[in-house]
Amino acid sequence: MFYALLLVTLAVALVTSVLVVRFFNDAVKKILSKVLGDDLAEAWRKYMSFAIVVVGVSGGVRIWDLEKFVPNGRETTLELNGVRWTIQIYRTAIDTLSQISWVLLLFFLCTMVAYVIMRAAGARAEERSAKAAAETADQTLE
Repeated sequence: MFYALLLVTLAVALVTSVLVVRFFNDAVKKILSKVLGDDLAEAWRKYMSFAIVVVGVSGGVRIWDLEKFVPNGRETTLELNGVRWTIQIYRTAIDTLSQISWVLLLFFLCTMVAYVIMRAAGARAEERSAKAAAETADQTLE
């Protein structure tokens, strides 16, 4: 029964993670294209998809919680009934989404900071080129 619970929680975490990756795929791709350019965006999008799945599965399948259902001879083990199955599956889905939300929050914060830095650098470069053009125009008038 333990192995069935392990496989079901693994499947729930994996399916949940893949659905989240598919849901956020376009947003991640657009953000990465804006920040990194089209050349690097696809590689980083693949990495983000992989990271979301890994974090989702590792956060959703909580082995230490499942160990309560393994007989070890010293302690009493919990019986896997319908209520405990439901709780474990629900906990798997919620924990998976919770861990993924932290990864996405970190991703969006980092890309936002990178975007702001790029905008500030672009504004400075534009200001410098306008200043240089004005100086060149002043010199030609003299």
